[in-house]
Amino acid sequence: MLVNDVLGSSTPPSEQVGNEELRERRSRPVVVWCGIAAIVLALVGGEFVAAHIGALGPLTSLLRDYAGTPKSATTPWAGFLLALAGITVRARVGAVAAAVAIDLVFVLIRTAEGRPFTVGNGPTLVLTALAVIAFVRWDEQRRRTALRTIAFGALLISATKISEIWLDITAWACPMVLDPYVQVADRALGNPSWLVGHALDAAGPVASGVVRWVYFELPLAAVLVAAWQLRGVTTGAWPRHYLVRTFLTLGVVGPIWYVVFPVVGPVLAYGPQGLGFQIADVWPNVVPAVPSSIEALRFDAITPRNCMPSLHTAWALSLFIHSRRGPLWLRWGGAFWLVCTLLATLGLGAHYGVDLIVGAALCLTVESALRDPDRGWDRPRIRIVAMGVAVCTGVLLSIRFLAVQMASYPIPCGIVLLGAFGALAIMFYTTWFGTSSAQPVRVADPSATL
Repeated sequence: MLVNDVLGSSTPPSEQVGNEELRERRSRPVVVWCGIAAIVLALVGGEFVAAHIGALGPLTSLLRDYAGTPKSATTPWAGFLLALAGITVRARVGAVAAAVAIDLVFVLIRTAEGRPFTVGNGPTLVLTALAVIAFVRWDEQRRRTALRTIAFGALLISATKISEIWLDITAWACPMVLDPYVQVADRALGNPSWLVGHALDAAGPVASGVVRWVYFELPLAAVLVAAWQLRGVTTGAWPRHYLVRTFLTLGVVGPIWYVVFPVVGPVLAYGPQGLGFQIADVWPNVVPAVPSSIEALRFDAITPRNCMPSLHTAWALSLFIHSRRGPLWLRWGGAFWLVCTLLATLGLGAHYGVDLIVGAALCLTVESALRDPDRGWDRPRIRIVAMGVAVCTGVLLSIRFLAVQMASYPIPCGIVLLGAFGALAIMFYTTWFGTSSAQPVRVADPSATL
């Protein structure tokens, strides 16, 4: 009786745990089918929108991966390699060999026809074949594991296609951009895009080439970390939390803000790539003077408004976080990718400094909402998620309504910006990596509650 009073239920703890696991297993098919329906609707809807605005639709782009010229060489291979985590070593070897052979055939055909060199058809075709083979021929446990990782690979490819049309939608739906507000507010951080851009120019083409490659090949690094985390799923249990969950959630939540807070970036609004719409061609050599008044800037209808928040920063930080408990080479690789991504976002003129703060805060918020699911929504989780939301919202509101004040008092405003994110980062570390971050242990023995 005492145990039941303590637990607040008449059901023994061991049965409670079993019931929770049973409910979770029963809810999975519903979640899977809802996810599939959402992806199909997004692909079909994106195709109709693309036809309306004259852009490349996601289904058309996907068909090119099968039988045409893939738009991206990295994404099909990244999704394919992620899918391989759920099949046996022998099947992996055969799948990779088949994908390489098919890609070589397509490369030869494109070369003979004078079309540009690229790859990606092989992994797309083999990934589809693997899904069919796993569903038709493999036994239950092997099929379930394989289809789960194959779904992740397919989801990565599909999400990329959907994100491409979403970027076109942001350009079509948001004729005005808020770069003048962001640039003025960024003075509180010392205009880091101008500083890093100038330093990267001085470092020469090799340094620029390295950070540019790291910036655009982020999915490849993410697949490496995810593959390490999922390396044992064919013989053991799945991890409760892994990079794919955070990566995909960021990809869903982050782009919503592109139409709420449209920004194109300094190299476009203040640099040589503005195509005549830029305020001035001064990036990264001259920091513009603070204007007497700030107004939104009308920009072209083809440039994505994808700067706020910096999802490259969010994704690279999530990759760094998930590499911390890996082997030495993975930890160093995660740190290298984070540093190079931060340098690229600023040094290539793609983002302002405040973009990175919002992107990093978004990453810590999403990661805190997803991490350690067995822990539940206890007070530390609620506190850090609420603080993350407050930091993101506060920075965006400050940029929009207090940009001139931030430029007029850069030191105290900069301290507030960095201090708010620093407090969020410290709270994140103490909650999930500190000595008091151990997960609560489910009680299996009633006597343990006394």
